Amino acid sequence: MQLALAEADAAALAGDVPVGAVMVGPAGEQVVARNLREVERDPTAHAEVVALRAASKLVGHWRLDGWTMVVTLEPCPMCAGALVNSRVTRLVYGCRDPKAGAVHSLFTIATDPRLNHRLEVVEGVEAEACALRLREFFAARRREGKK
Repeated sequence: MQLALAEADAAALAGDVPVGAVMVGPAGEQVVARNLREVERDPTAHAEVVALRAASKLVGHWRLDGWTMVVTLEPCPMCAGALVNSRVTRLVYGCRDPKAGAVHSLFTIATDPRLNHRLEVVEGVEAEACALRLREFFAARRREGKK
């Protein structure tokens, strides 16, 4: 989670929402990523999707069986769906997202028995450190008059 937090900090410095992710492979491979929506001007460039793309490129296919996603914020519906579709084995996340979380907060996409794949989920790892970064980022944006 420390690597994911460092990526979240880098995202914030670049003007993006501070979300960071790390993919850890079954042989210890690591891929780090950060939220790049503003930088790339891409609505799909969430940290999780960026990390999934990099891990898939590393292994040479889309199936990421045995891989673990570590991310600072509970994934949104798009990212939770991408985790299911890529067959990631395990999700570890920091804080919940009460406005868009799709693992526990609003939906349970990662563990929905109606889907063809489910993930093991661990929540709350460094939750306060993850939430603090988000609170500080959005407080600064409000002070600047941005939404």
